[in-house]
Amino acid sequence: MNKAERHRAIQEIVSKEEISTQKELVDKLRERGFNVTQATVSRDIAELHLVRVALGKGRHKYALADLELPEDVLEVLRKRFKEFVRDVDRGGNILVIKTAEGHASGIALLIDRLKRDEIVGTLAGEDTILVVARSEEGARALEEEFGGFLA
Repeated sequence: MNKAERHRAIQEIVSKEEISTQKELVDKLRERGFNVTQATVSRDIAELHLVRVALGKGRHKYALADLELPEDVLEVLRKRFKEFVRDVDRGGNILVIKTAEGHASGIALLIDRLKRDEIVGTLAGEDTILVVARSEEGARALEEEFGGFLA
């Protein structure tokens, strides 16, 4: 089975089931005949831009991100900042955003979807996002805007 088939299977699984860990997703894919490792699933999650959404009581699940309008993205980004972002800091034209563990990639995806000219790009780890701005002035404005989401 090829990558496209695996991606379709992942999209179907996360849209129909509450999958909260990569291991659960690996197990579901193996049940469907895909011989995958957790590293492969991790890359697939990033490529498909899956996000982790809160279910309450400390539980989360993977979901498809389906936002298109910048206004919708900004509203969801505000909510995610309040829920999962711990700090916003700046050094020159680079912002460093600290998140709760496992939430950096979903928030970075939302920042990318803002499609702002002043944002060159993002890079996300498990709990840290680097946002590269075109200028120090742009980074200052983003720091103020994103910092305001925490209040």
